[in-house]
Amino acid sequence: MTSRRILALSTMLGGLAIAPQLHAATPTPAQATAPRPNAPAPSHRAAGTTGAGKAAAAGTPAPANEAISVFGHGSTRQMTSVTRTMMQQSVPGTSPLKVLSQLPGVLYQSADPFGAYEYSSQLFMRGFNQSQLGFTLDDIPLGDQQFNNYNGLSVTRSIISDDVGGVDVSQGAGAIDVASTSNLGGAIQIRSIDPSHVRGGTVAQTFGSNSTMRTYARFESGDLNPTGTRFYVAYARLNGNLWKGGGYDHSDQVNAKLVQPLARGSSLKLFFDWSSIQQFDYQDMTKNWLNTVGPNLANYYPNYTAAYNAALGTYPAELQKTNDPFDAAYYAGTANRTDYLGGLTLDENLSETLNWKTTLYGHANNGYSTWTTPYMPSPNGAPLSQRIQTPNVARGGLQSAVTWKIARHAVNAGVWYEYGNFNEGRYFSEAPLLGQGTLGNPTTGFPADKVFATAWQEAFSTRTFVFHLQDTYKVTDNLTINAGFKSMIVNSGNSVPTQDGTINGTRLAQGHLEASNAFLPQVSANWRFLPHNELFFDVSHNMRSFPLDGYGTNVSATPWTASQASFQATRNTLKPETDWVYEGGYRYTSPLISALASLYRVNFSNRLQLITSQAGINPVTAVQNVGGVTTNGAEASVTLRPVRGLSIYNSFSYAHSTYDQNVMTATGLQPTRGKLVPNYPQFMYKGNISYAIGNFDAHVDGTYLSRRELTYTNDLRVPGYFLMNFGMRYHFGQVGPFRGLTASFNVYNLTNKTYIATTNELGNNFVNTDFNYFLMGAPRQFFGTVSADF
Repeated sequence: MTSRRILALSTMLGGLAIAPQLHAATPTPAQATAPRPNAPAPSHRAAGTTGAGKAAAAGTPAPANEAISVFGHGSTRQMTSVTRTMMQQSVPGTSPLKVLSQLPGVLYQSADPFGAYEYSSQLFMRGFNQSQLGFTLDDIPLGDQQFNNYNGLSVTRSIISDDVGGVDVSQGAGAIDVASTSNLGGAIQIRSIDPSHVRGGTVAQTFGSNSTMRTYARFESGDLNPTGTRFYVAYARLNGNLWKGGGYDHSDQVNAKLVQPLARGSSLKLFFDWSSIQQFDYQDMTKNWLNTVGPNLANYYPNYTAAYNAALGTYPAELQKTNDPFDAAYYAGTANRTDYLGGLTLDENLSETLNWKTTLYGHANNGYSTWTTPYMPSPNGAPLSQRIQTPNVARGGLQSAVTWKIARHAVNAGVWYEYGNFNEGRYFSEAPLLGQGTLGNPTTGFPADKVFATAWQEAFSTRTFVFHLQDTYKVTDNLTINAGFKSMIVNSGNSVPTQDGTINGTRLAQGHLEASNAFLPQVSANWRFLPHNELFFDVSHNMRSFPLDGYGTNVSATPWTASQASFQATRNTLKPETDWVYEGGYRYTSPLISALASLYRVNFSNRLQLITSQAGINPVTAVQNVGGVTTNGAEASVTLRPVRGLSIYNSFSYAHSTYDQNVMTATGLQPTRGKLVPNYPQFMYKGNISYAIGNFDAHVDGTYLSRRELTYTNDLRVPGYFLMNFGMRYHFGQVGPFRGLTASFNVYNLTNKTYIATTNELGNNFVNTDFNYFLMGAPRQFFGTVSADF
């Protein structure tokens, strides 16, 4: 399927919508109507047993003053739900993934306060990074969320945050029917809101630090006819400067959703998303640069003269203090992306006991990233040039599943097929001589007329087929067992139509790899042994397909990042990553207390690790099987609601994740056995206090992370930190022509803590070198929002 055909399919579909839960033919109040600011928060059903068996689990409404999370009452695995009401505590435009950072075992890092800067976006859950988790939007697969996403779309670009109805998080293992080929760990399933039955809309304007301005508007058609046909169209625009240095973050986004109710509680839903982003990069940091220059080290943009002189070896005084002034700053780096995502879901109740659900979806992406490099001079004599990379995605797929309720069983079987193309190229364009112009703003378009070299072009194609079968058996009114398996085949390969050996220094990897397993089982159970009290356990076997990316891109542990010789030497022995996940826990749910405690163990096999050495700008990169990893962990969460309007949430998590053996490299045996896996803290604490009285509500939240290792041998680390945020809102009720008017104020990083946010964005080293990179977190930021419903 060509890129144009998939783009046409995506556009014709108008936007892909995935129905709510498999058995839920009628939307919940939260999905059906966006709550008005002066209305009480709607109830939200807690997460169910599995995607197919959620109806079998008894849901418990979340109180209106819930602080942060709803624990998955009745679920056979550890589930946590973040509701729409909870997400509204954050500044509009904040990534849903950033909101998840309040959950136990979840770590989210970003260099910007919104979590919108994709290069720095980093999510870990129980030690697994985001490329080893599963992500869906209304059942549409969003891939593995890596920066150069080859099989999906980032959460922030797939849906406007204001249109998110809620997020269901499975920290241990995702349900069997989650459409993902990467979820070694848990799964994150995002739900969009449904259009309101009442005609109207919402407009909101946000102002804040760094000249931030964000505008949001949504129009609701209301019911157009007696059958309940309805739709909404929403638009969001964000403009803001970087918190340090020159450059900005800009995005435009459109969402649309149509719902057509059908007979017997069935529905037909369409969802469409268009997004366009232009983002400037924050400069990567090292310990030396942090200690010599400080946390505000930034690139030269828009000072072309300074970047030009630095490429010639003349540096600003502050950079001369560093151990590598040549790499401590560049002119600029940028990311530019345009995406179309659409889907059509038919959720058909054929009878009271038989449901058939089918989703068609398509996604097309085009864009480019730039980096002004002093390592490649221009033909005109300029000492630098602009390196451009062009990742493009075109994919389409189908999911179809049938659920049959018979006696105490809910049998669910389904298939998922996807075909995707991922094309990427690396080019170099000419920079002007000093005094004859500047590179200007690199986000204004691909400089095709100035390209003087093509390092490589690669074309990947992937076919994915997954079958699943499961049974949710309600043994008694208090005991539920879910058991099933999935079969997976993912075949990927590439061709290299263009490569320049004088630039690359080697022949690029080319060939096919298949990741397949016919039997990936999962068994889980829930026992409600007393009112409000339940025990659960889950055991699952999971596999991750081989990730894709271009040569030497340092984004993921892909076999294709290496040379042809390295690829050939390992292709017959390289195995896809697999694991066994075991978890068990206790859950207590009552109007006053929601509590959760769990223990888990992960036996991770064939872990592929991106091994880098030398500078992150021109690294030696290889992917290596580093063997097994064992993780043992514990999590506990509790939400107290002692009086009306007050909610107090606390969570604690501990994870001990270590390598099972040493690793042999070209430089010798690396002592990694027993060493902690980098980038993920052993201990985390999260807290949130929320209070509502009348039309006013306020909250304060805090997060503590222990230290994180930067190297595989644990000889370099970044310190832990405690971060606080504050927010408050007031609902004015009806004001003039508006049905509701709301004003809110938020402060991120309340104590103005200087801290290291993202780590390993360029890969980890085995030992402490001068090239261990990270990104700083944003200082204290202020934001105010006024929104109105009409």
